[in-house]
Amino acid sequence: MSVNVGMNKHIEVVKKWLADKESVTREELDANVESASAANAADAYAASAAAYAATAGNAASAAAAWCEERAKYWVEQYEELAK
Repeated sequence: MSVNVGMNKHIEVVKKWLADKESVTREELDANVESASAANAADAYAASAAAYAATAGNAASAAAAWCEERAKYWVEQYEELAK
């Protein structure tokens, strides 16, 4: 089942962050989480994972890598749905 969902601003913020961690501020990631919570699950999960990874990334921990992988996963889920 495919759904034509078009470009999604929450996913786009996460994709921008995944491509370049310095391109999105922590405040932008936090705001993305808040606004994505009213959107679909993939949006909210991807936004949350990116925000948590950015926080954990400051400590360069395994948690940051795990959260980044989760963000990538949810972006992929969204894109699969959008096909």
